[in-house]
Amino acid sequence: MAQQHLPVQGTLDDLGTPLSLTTFVIVDLETTGAKGDGAGITEIGAVKVRGGEVLGEFATLVNPGAPIPPFITLLTGITQAMVAPAPPIEAVLPSFLEFAGLGGDTVLVAHNAPFDVGFLKAACAEHGHAWPGPPVVDTVPLARRLVTKEEVPNHKLGTLAGFFGVPDRPTHRALDDARATVGVLNGLLERLGSFGVQTLEELRGFRNAPTPAQRRKRHLADDLPDAPGVYVFEDAKGDALYVGKSGSLRKRVRSYFTASETRGRVREMLALAERVTPIVCGSALEAEVRELRLIAERKPPYNRRSRNPERAVWLKLTREAYPRLSVVREVRDDGAPYLGPFRSSREAEMAREALHQTFPLRQCTHRLGPGRRAVSACVLAQMGRCGAPCEGRESPADYDAHVSAAAEAMTTDASSVVRALTDHIFDLSAQLRYEEAALHRDRLAAFVRAAGRAQRLSALSRCAHLVAARRAGADWEMCVVRHGRLAAAGIMTPASDPHAYLRALVDSAETVEPGPGPTPRATAGEMECVLRWLDVPGTRLVELDGTWTCPANGAEKYRKLQERPGDFSPALR
Repeated sequence: MAQQHLPVQGTLDDLGTPLSLTTFVIVDLETTGAKGDGAGITEIGAVKVRGGEVLGEFATLVNPGAPIPPFITLLTGITQAMVAPAPPIEAVLPSFLEFAGLGGDTVLVAHNAPFDVGFLKAACAEHGHAWPGPPVVDTVPLARRLVTKEEVPNHKLGTLAGFFGVPDRPTHRALDDARATVGVLNGLLERLGSFGVQTLEELRGFRNAPTPAQRRKRHLADDLPDAPGVYVFEDAKGDALYVGKSGSLRKRVRSYFTASETRGRVREMLALAERVTPIVCGSALEAEVRELRLIAERKPPYNRRSRNPERAVWLKLTREAYPRLSVVREVRDDGAPYLGPFRSSREAEMAREALHQTFPLRQCTHRLGPGRRAVSACVLAQMGRCGAPCEGRESPADYDAHVSAAAEAMTTDASSVVRALTDHIFDLSAQLRYEEAALHRDRLAAFVRAAGRAQRLSALSRCAHLVAARRAGADWEMCVVRHGRLAAAGIMTPASDPHAYLRALVDSAETVEPGPGPTPRATAGEMECVLRWLDVPGTRLVELDGTWTCPANGAEKYRKLQERPGDFSPALR
């Protein structure tokens, strides 16, 4: 589907922001107490470091505008007389934010960070400064993961500073404590190196030490290309264990062998993996589609989606003398309208209930028609929700009118179902019967989601041939879609002849024949990947054979009900 690229060996710098190039701002605050008690800041101390070098320091007393409790003075040595001439926090805050330069990859570090960050965020909010939202590293939980109880009795700042031999010991003064935290941070970063944590991204994702299998099998990520594509973890027999996709195969696969990978099932998979097979793709769309196809084909046990992904649930309006709504597992070439696919049988049942609430279709499973013996009507006939064709009370012509209306709601015009259930929901709500109203709301949402999905997929599948393109930097991503299936994809560079490239891409594209139902030649997942790609602003249609459109009164008109089922407009009544 796309040109193959030769593997390119990169450097560590390609894998994220190296810790040696990361700017850390280590901060410590002294306060009059806890934030919840209305306490204020009395002192700010901060040290800015990069690559082990101190870039600058910041220290100032702050007038909290309130008395300092005696026990705080005893703890910190900061007296009321010391802070009386000091500037208030609203005067100090701009200078601190300018010094810290928080934003981008600058990391804010503190020992028990929620305490210090909480005071700083509250001060920003109170005095009209936007909190820059920097990455935050708390040395307390980091130390708990890296320094065992056998090594230290606790993880207080003074204990850790002594353990790591930090020359600056904490004194409960802001700058002294910030300097001590710098030493503790350096000691922790040295330990992280033995766990394969070399970048800021790995540091932020660090939870537990990588397993021996992770460390032992890091070589599986060697020589993978820095390109979009699909990767397949395989065992010694060549069976697929796990399939994934990424915009950079090298970066993504390498992350599995660091401390940032904490999923139990994935760690179990890595113990079995013996090789990683990369499949380079020309674009992210191709990678996404290839991943879905490989999962469906190879059924890797460690992919959650690999359990019979081809088995979908549909709601079918049957083709018989007196049609009924039936939940089925396959789409046949029988001309019947289908709704779905659904994520579960339960969701299909809810959509069926929405249709039954609107149209008096029979719900029994008896075989009815000419020459067959009549059967007794059920309670639905007494309730007026079925015309009792089983007893011959309703003629085939009258029943066909209900069938035609239900088929229209499923395929072209959802307004009748939306209106009927919305009216019923409002009536129930007016009677304070909220639980029943919520049940009908969920049924309506299930119907609208499924009808919208089926109509979108059907519209795309009816297009025998579609070529689209969109910019990707200086290049153009292009794809060929036939009956909903991605038939070809590629990247056209500025040096290419557009007409020649287009013809070559189209001529080499997969031949796809039409078929029955909304998803005749591709899974719903693949078609929705294609639809998302086509829906991006700036995408251009280059060629189109067919009519690509959804019904004017179809379920797409009620997209809000799919996204926010609780939001019903009175205008629908």
